[in-house]
Amino acid sequence: MEEVTYISAVKEIKGAILQSRYRAATLVNKELLSLYFNIGKYVSFNTRHKNWGKGAIDVISNELQQELPGLRGFSSTNIKNMRIFYEEWSFLEDFIFDENDFKTLFNSQLLIRQLPTADLKNKLLTCFFKVGFTQHREIIRLSDNLEARLFYIEQCATLFWNADTLKRNLKNNTFERIGKMSTNFDQTIQEPIFKNKALLSFKDEMLLDFINIEDADEEFDERVFEREILQNIKKFIMALGADFSFIGNQYRLIVEEEEFFIDLLFFNRKIQSLVAIELKKGKFKAEYAGKMNLYLSALDEYVKQDHENSSIGIILCKEKNNKIVEFAFRDTSKPIGVVTYKTSDDLPEKYKNILPDIDKLKELM
Repeated sequence: MEEVTYISAVKEIKGAILQSRYRAATLVNKELLSLYFNIGKYVSFNTRHKNWGKGAIDVISNELQQELPGLRGFSSTNIKNMRIFYEEWSFLEDFIFDENDFKTLFNSQLLIRQLPTADLKNKLLTCFFKVGFTQHREIIRLSDNLEARLFYIEQCATLFWNADTLKRNLKNNTFERIGKMSTNFDQTIQEPIFKNKALLSFKDEMLLDFINIEDADEEFDERVFEREILQNIKKFIMALGADFSFIGNQYRLIVEEEEFFIDLLFFNRKIQSLVAIELKKGKFKAEYAGKMNLYLSALDEYVKQDHENSSIGIILCKEKNNKIVEFAFRDTSKPIGVVTYKTSDDLPEKYKNILPDIDKLKELM
């Protein structure tokens, strides 16, 4: 047997092992969540109806430790978390924890997407039981919006967020931010995980407070904007987000002996995509979408490597009209997003002079 056949066999067997382990872990997690939910229900009933006296949960936790030495996860704090877990999701009891008695609660109460009831049931069941109790606890603790909670559950399940990643996204209000960004990713990116990662990789608005164009010529144009960014490229990458690597500015593409230049070109390691950024000093215009679509087609044809995902385009402009963006993106075939920016000139006066100017700093030092 040739060596290449062995490599293929190892890859297939490794995939089967990992999938089996993942399915086993999911089943274990489902059992734990069901256990915690039912314990939470039992504790909720007895504490809320005052069947138990004050401090009952502490006593029960201590007794459990004596009955089952080495038992973990049943501190009084965690038992209270189980009660919260049940009370926050109690309206889904039949929906999630009793698959044989499904009630169509979602038509009136939930509402991430308008999916057929059966599809929505399967989607939530799959995601809900893939997420660990620690993540469920953080989602409940840091988000009180039902639609947002379902969003974070889906992200944890599909992107394998650990507790720290989840906390960071909760504190950054990722759900609210993604809802505001104007993209055509839903229509142009078919692979769900790539789509989710792409949406999470960009902000709807960037604060470029290191850019000061007050002293620029009256004919301020994109080249001045670009020069300011290049002089502060490290700060720009920090504002752009994690996992971006700068490839170059005025990146040259040749299509049928005609030259085209991309203002800024980056590569994002997390989404494994080239990211082309066009800089616009004013309001978004519909023709920007067609030009970006051409750039991305050329990048995918001539620059993108086989293992990489489709290139993504970002139009960075001062302001936008969402309806115009929607119409401009409607018939495009490449993933494009519009991000707005604010510079130091846009900051309120009370914030502009918090720090002394450079001459004053030198004098103080």
